[in-house]
Order: sequence, then structure tokens, then C-alpha cells
Amino acid sequence: MHRKILLWGLMLSLLSVVLGAFGAHALKNIVPAEKITIFETGVRYLFLHAFTLIAMALYTQHNSVLLGEHKGIGWASNLFLLGILFFCGSLFLLTFQPLCTFNYSRMIGPITPIGGLCFILAWASWIRVVWAHKVDK
Repeated sequence: MHRKILLWGLMLSLLSVVLGAFGAHALKNIVPAEKITIFETGVRYLFLHAFTLIAMALYTQHNSVLLGEHKGIGWASNLFLLGILFFCGSLFLLTFQPLCTFNYSRMIGPITPIGGLCFILAWASWIRVVWAHKVDK
């Protein structure tokens, strides 16, 4: 399981660097300045949670004897991925709203907090796993 989580973290880290470079160099010619702030928030959360997936994979690998195939790690990693999809993805879509003739911001706007809730639940799930599998050394 930790290999799959690690791969997701690495791929999403790569994507965050690509999107960050795009935002820093090309985006200012496409969208208004206030939309760039929204895009930067999406990139920041994407990178933070991609890095978190990498840390989770390393934690899982280090504690694989203790954790085995612990469902909490699977839940946490899936919730992190859903959070990235809903939170970051909705911010990226909202950034490009002025370029589209169809106003989808009313449909996308409510999805952002769902992504935030996924992040909160993911962190809580990982905390629960660590709390339940403490080791005294």
C-alpha cells in the first residue's frame, strides 16, 4: 500500500511544480490578478498534501510490521486524494471561470468546502492510526 501512496504523492508533487511554474509565468497574461491568488492557494494546498502523502508512505513503510494493511491509512490517503481533487481542483476551475461563457462557479463553489472537509477527515484518520499504534521504545 505504501508504494501506491508514495507514487500518488510523487506524481502530485510534480504536478504542483508544473502548475506553480505555469501560475508564476503564464497565468498573469490569461486571468485577472485576484484569480491568480485563488490559483496559488490551490497549488499550495496541492503541494502540501502531496508532500503529506509522501510522508504517510514513509511512515507506513517504516511501521509496516505494526500497521500491516491498516484500513485507517487507506482511508486517510484516499481522503487526502479526494481533498486534493475537490479542494484544489475546484480552485483551479474557479481561476479560469472568467474565460468561459458558461458560469459554473455556482456549481463549483460548494465543492471547495467538501474538499476541505476531506482534508480534515484525512488528518483525523491519520492521527487515529498513529494514536492507536503507539510503540514504547
